[in-house]
Amino acid sequence: MKKLLQCLAASLTFLSLGTYAAGPTEVVYHIDDAETQGIKGLRNIRNHLDVSPQTKIIVVTHANGVDIMMEGAKDKKNGIEYAPLIGALKSRGVRFEVCEITLKNRNLKKDQFILDTDFTPSGVVRVADLQYQNHFAYIKP
Repeated sequence: MKKLLQCLAASLTFLSLGTYAAGPTEVVYHIDDAETQGIKGLRNIRNHLDVSPQTKIIVVTHANGVDIMMEGAKDKKNGIEYAPLIGALKSRGVRFEVCEITLKNRNLKKDQFILDTDFTPSGVVRVADLQYQNHFAYIKP
């Protein structure tokens, strides 16, 4: 009986390790305030990819977080423009999504955002779906 339990435990350990080793880590970064999370979040993502370049990263923005994606937007504290930082991350495979509910609530238009911005019907729903359905890790800088 003891031997059977040991074999069963070893099999379960092997199966659980296999589940996590199946592919690259997938992460959703959630940004809802450009002023407090913008530069910090973009630097976190850069550092994340420097250490783990195969990571799949999706950044979901809503509320005031969409401001990092607006054409010509700069960090209020130090005047750093977001677009070049975002462009560098996009070239490394990062996807940036903007909430369409926020666009409607703030009366914004899609053409106000930097090129190649992706849009999602609801930022909050997208974050939840990535975590629950797709098993993405969640990070809020």
